[in-house]
Amino acid sequence: MLDLASEELLTNAERRRWQRERRSAWLRLVALAILVVNLGLAGTQDSEIVHANVVVAYGALTILALVLAELRRGTKWLSWLYVVFDALLVVVLFHEHLFAPGKDLDHALTAPSLAIGFVLLTHAAMRLRPMLVFLFSGIVILGWLALLTVAVEAHLGKGAPHARDWSAFLTEAALAAAFGFAALVCGLLTHDHNVLLKTAVLAERRRANLSRFFSPTVLTELQATGTSLALGRREVAVMFVDLRGFTSLSESIPLEMLARLLAEFRELVTREVFAHGGMIDKFIGDGVMAAFGQPKSTADDAARALECAVHLRSMLHDWAAMRRRRGDVDPRAGIGLHFGTAIGGVLRSGSHDEFTLVGDAVNVAQRLERLCKPLDASIVVSLEVVEAGRGQGLVNWQYENGVEIEGRSKRMRIAYVSNEQGRATGELIQQGVCR
Repeated sequence: MLDLASEELLTNAERRRWQRERRSAWLRLVALAILVVNLGLAGTQDSEIVHANVVVAYGALTILALVLAELRRGTKWLSWLYVVFDALLVVVLFHEHLFAPGKDLDHALTAPSLAIGFVLLTHAAMRLRPMLVFLFSGIVILGWLALLTVAVEAHLGKGAPHARDWSAFLTEAALAAAFGFAALVCGLLTHDHNVLLKTAVLAERRRANLSRFFSPTVLTELQATGTSLALGRREVAVMFVDLRGFTSLSESIPLEMLARLLAEFRELVTREVFAHGGMIDKFIGDGVMAAFGQPKSTADDAARALECAVHLRSMLHDWAAMRRRRGDVDPRAGIGLHFGTAIGGVLRSGSHDEFTLVGDAVNVAQRLERLCKPLDASIVVSLEVVEAGRGQGLVNWQYENGVEIEGRSKRMRIAYVSNEQGRATGELIQQGVCR
């Protein structure tokens, strides 16, 4: 079964197809008017029947194309049928003067016939499909040259070769070559257009995909400098932000309120992270993982991350107070932050590119965020962040030197900011959180 994204792509492709069909059908109407004017001004008594048949045939197909396009009916191969039919009409117009009565070849009607040929060539090119352009021009040129050869031999068969016969042959061949060159240019232009369009679509899709992770300013800089997003090992500050008690909360409030709560929380965190030059690695349910130092490390990554965490703590406190005033639930949030080595970059998997960040720094940051609950803290950071970020004076830190981190044999030194209802350190020691 197709997923929603695939269905949307198919729907958009079908809509664009019928937009092209409607445009092509209405342009056929314009081409019909040009055809009538050119053939009317250039017509002679001998060519009136041919011209009338061409106009009627082209007009009938134009009406059919308009009706089908407006009703959104018909298969994709109809565009091939239209192009073949138009090409054959052009060959018929060339046939009309190539087999004109008389011993000498007469190409007096070539100019208006060629004008119509070029008009229908450009109409085929408007479909932006090179194969249709080459099909149209191939039928016209092959038919043109085949009829030209038959006509010359028919004229030469009436008597000795005449200089005007060969002159007319060469003139017609030169015109056919000019038409072929114009068709080649149209085909190449449509091909280049499709390549550029595909490249632009892929670039925009890639930009839209990366805009989930990077701020507009950082994204513009990445595109301007051509910074590589391939996997690389760098020093990075990783931050986890998580809502406390969200599982039980999600079972007690309506889904609309839950959706609004998550949307507000994610928007607030994203805005603050982007404001400090960080990136959003991913949203994990009621949590957000952010990083500072991707896709390239700078000397102030830890400082910006620590400042962001402190500002975000204040913003989340104000947000909770605002929700409380309007009668909504006001969950607390915990922030964990660590500075260390991680592997980050874009992983390509089919049509979806995903920025990923893995490594010790990620694991430690997540474990530190989980300590917010037993420590009753709003921020828990490793001492490496405080030292690297020179953040001793940002808030009133409390320090612990022997904190046990899951998955690590050595205990860590941490700094944290307690909530007003913080627990005593003695209780934490009894629970084995710190020594």
